[in-house]
Amino acid sequence: MYLVVLGVIGVAMKWLGYAPVADWSWWWVLSPFGLAMLWWTIADLTGHTAKVAMAREEKRKLARIERNRVNTGTIIKRK
Repeated sequence: MYLVVLGVIGVAMKWLGYAPVADWSWWWVLSPFGLAMLWWTIADLTGHTAKVAMAREEKRKLARIERNRVNTGTIIKRK
């Protein structure tokens, strides 16, 4: 995501004529988009994206279980 933001900033600076980006080749300005596509491809192929999603779901699940236990009075909330 950081690479996409960097790419958008670079394109805006090139289009508006801010120095030194205005003097750069379009290849340099657009390269963060290519790097972002490469990162997403590698992350998907290695399973990184799925691992992060599963960890996030597990964290939400445990928080929901804890919240339900506290709400039903099964356990006392830890501080």
